[in-house]
Amino acid sequence: MSSSAPVRRPAPAPWGSAVLAQTAMELKLLLRSGESLLVTFGIPLGILVFFSLVDVLPTGDGDPVEFLVPGVLAISVMSTAFVAQAIQTAFERKYGVLKRLGGTPLTRTRFLTAKAVAVLALVVVQTVLVLVVARLGLGWRPAGGAGPDVALVVGGMLLGTATFTALGLALAGAVRAEATLALTNALYLLLLLVSGLTIDLDSLPAPLAYASLFLPSGALGVLLREGFAPAGAGSWPLATAVLAGWTAVAVAVAVRTFRWEA
Repeated sequence: MSSSAPVRRPAPAPWGSAVLAQTAMELKLLLRSGESLLVTFGIPLGILVFFSLVDVLPTGDGDPVEFLVPGVLAISVMSTAFVAQAIQTAFERKYGVLKRLGGTPLTRTRFLTAKAVAVLALVVVQTVLVLVVARLGLGWRPAGGAGPDVALVVGGMLLGTATFTALGLALAGAVRAEATLALTNALYLLLLLVSGLTIDLDSLPAPLAYASLFLPSGALGVLLREGFAPAGAGSWPLATAVLAGWTAVAVAVAVRTFRWEA
């Protein structure tokens, strides 16, 4: 009596290969969307150029472009990591894309990691574009010519990207797509107005200006502003702790509540 040999299933792809493959797919999806490109590139660059040339915002006593560059970098992170990522992920869940992915060997942790890596890649491109436009097109020199604190700027961008990616995925994974669309846009506008990214905090009521330091956008703005003006540094330890706290909570919520199906 013969016995058939057991069927061997193909081994799952290595962790890194699976994440990189999904990252490439995420980048393609983001770059194919005109709405995402407008949010990620058009809005931050538009804010930088327009309000640097048209002095209508209360940006303090210095050069408007010097005030705006750190804030626009923070806006770039918010645009990509929070708004574009949350909306895309929420509608992927609504239309069953995530449900099909849930039936593959791609685990939830790998999927969320790929999303984060794709966002980081776009943020790097955004950062380069903002700095090039500011330097070559608007004559910007950080801190009037002094060298920036590279470690503080890079660390702030990385931590801010992690924070807003986790917040976006936590929202997209737990809330219906239409609600995600409304909430992300409303929060984005609110954070632009009260976080000191485009408006000098001294022009806001004192309690609101103080409270903004404990928002993820406000903390990121502090890190970047002090990174580009090291002589004025002083609040970055608090801002780092605030961002780290938001990141830890958002990651825990995203991993625990993220669902493949609507």
